Amino acid sequence: MAMMSRTRDLLMEGFEGFVRDGSFKWPVPRRAGDDDDDPGRSPSSGKSASVAGLSPMASVVVSRCSRILDVTIEDMIYDFDMQASDSIKHPRNYARNFLEYCCFRALAQVSQVAGYLADKSLRRLTFDMMLAWEVPSSSGQLTVKVEVDSTVSLEAFSRIAPAIPTIADVVTSSNLFDALSSTSGGRLPFPVYDKYLAGLDRAVKKMKAQSESSLLSGLRSQRGERVLEVDGTLTTQPVLEHVGISTWPGRLTLTDHALYFEAVKVVTFDKPKAYELAEDLKQVVKPELTGPWGSRLFDKAVMYKSTTLTEPVIIEFPELAGHSRRDYWLAIISEVLYVHRFLRKFDINGVDKEEIILKASLGILRLQAIEELAFPVSSRYESLLMFNLCDKLPGGDVILETLASAISSRSSAQVNKPGMSIGMRSMSALAVLSNLGVVSPGNNSERLSVGEIVVGEMSSLQKAVTESMNNYKKVELAQATVDGVKVDGLDTNLVVMKELLSPVSELWRFLVSLALWDEPLKSLVFCLLSSFIIIRGWVVYFVVMVLLLSAAFMLLTRLTSQGKPMTEVKVSSPPSMNTMEQLLAVQNAISKVEELVQDANIVLLKIRALLLAFPSQATDKAILALLMMALSLAFLPTRLLVLAMFLEVFTNNSPLRRASTERCTRRLREWWFSIPAAPVVVEKDNKEDKKTR
Repeated sequence: MAMMSRTRDLLMEGFEGFVRDGSFKWPVPRRAGDDDDDPGRSPSSGKSASVAGLSPMASVVVSRCSRILDVTIEDMIYDFDMQASDSIKHPRNYARNFLEYCCFRALAQVSQVAGYLADKSLRRLTFDMMLAWEVPSSSGQLTVKVEVDSTVSLEAFSRIAPAIPTIADVVTSSNLFDALSSTSGGRLPFPVYDKYLAGLDRAVKKMKAQSESSLLSGLRSQRGERVLEVDGTLTTQPVLEHVGISTWPGRLTLTDHALYFEAVKVVTFDKPKAYELAEDLKQVVKPELTGPWGSRLFDKAVMYKSTTLTEPVIIEFPELAGHSRRDYWLAIISEVLYVHRFLRKFDINGVDKEEIILKASLGILRLQAIEELAFPVSSRYESLLMFNLCDKLPGGDVILETLASAISSRSSAQVNKPGMSIGMRSMSALAVLSNLGVVSPGNNSERLSVGEIVVGEMSSLQKAVTESMNNYKKVELAQATVDGVKVDGLDTNLVVMKELLSPVSELWRFLVSLALWDEPLKSLVFCLLSSFIIIRGWVVYFVVMVLLLSAAFMLLTRLTSQGKPMTEVKVSSPPSMNTMEQLLAVQNAISKVEELVQDANIVLLKIRALLLAFPSQATDKAILALLMMALSLAFLPTRLLVLAMFLEVFTNNSPLRRASTERCTRRLREWWFSIPAAPVVVEKDNKEDKKTR
């Protein structure tokens, strides 16, 4: 015990020295009794203050939060005990929950300082909060391995980082952590975290500068649009717009409401074209292939289509290898489009609408920071964008519904309880960005101070995200098996399909043999049994029994095959064909398809001739048959009609009816051949296609 106590004292001394070196320095009001050299000292009384049971790192973080808030630790403990429920104050989780409470309050305070992302002491403070969150109590301090003391886990990052919406959000925090920790073994070191925040600070300043510039100011001023991205200003990275057969290089600008393209002139840019993303114009944004003279060769473009355009617009992002530029632009354009669809669907307006748009904008800024630092994103940019991710995730609609419900309930609580404390929850995106200077600080009465992280428990949004992520992992595992069983070659796929459908083929062959009366005894028994089921009205019960037997078979198979690998489907590989044989096979397949289409057209033309009563004799027979069918359906019970149809079909080839069936089939074929087809005239269109230049 003496050795453990000595170790703890040494660690505490090290942390105190770290604080004295200035890593936690922050310009906040101090009282005369402050002593910066003692992290456990109250800012007002000058006496030592600490929380029993906290680890050394947690004690340092809580002490620093006390200085930032200019509140004694005893007062924070008192406020926490008064606001928290009994479950949150349970001794088992008291240390971690109290630490979260202090962190949320402190982060809400420091985020009100302009340009807080540029301050290295804040970056270190938030990182140390994550370190302290992993080991909040003194009882668990000695169980932590030395090699992970300076790195952060996903759980700690997901709890602390979203408290400042600029850094992360609840929906994409796990994917953001995966991108940041991809080169460090699944844990996040401070140098990587520091570079990310520095890149994010540059992205925020870039957006602010572009939004305040004269770039498209005449078009943006009406709705107060912020510029999120600009491309096409470098000759090495051009942007091409394709409309019809015309192609123009130019500058592409994305705001939080629309997409603008300005074609290049000799000296300046042409009048910008606006492609709306905020209004409901049935927009379609998807990847597209481009090439010279309308060919489809290069997968490097984005297609935009809406009801206001006569033809789609294709925007190409040329690059030597790959299509990462196109994927990036497709993701951020879709994010703006999806966020406005979300706003329209749930009828969100006012300050709530502004905050949701800012959430999407922050996601784009975080993606820009990741791109600038060349962190791998697994070629899936949408994984770091909230509304893109919700569109792809299973249960993503539930996440959006939960978000809309949280916004609605939060606004109601803000109106009913305007003095509600911010300590138990994190800050909102609107409040944080206003402190960065991106949003005007006016209209403070409507500012939202309630976020999505709750002390000591998972919010409804976090629960929805966790459940969706778990389902997504299952989908990924299932999709991996799908990708693994895909085979190349039409002949090979046909062989696999034939093997998979073999049970159905066997059943069909058995039923056909019964209908052909190859074995009269079996056919007679089947006919009598089926007729009895139909006449008694037991068809529904028969279907129910088949479904129950299928479910029982699946359940028994699952119980008896637990832990065993799934039985593989084994097929014999078809004989390989050379190039000429493959071309001939394709030609034969095309010819057969053409014959089928021709036969289908002939059937439709004959039906048209019957409906127009062109051939009198054939039409008379058709009219008589339709009248008899109508009278039968009107006056005969359904059960008798079903029985009559079954007996007619099943007994056609029975020994007693075979001769009459052949005679009736011959007469029906002769009647069908006697119907002429309706005339068809194929006219060539001599009109010139309209081309946009």
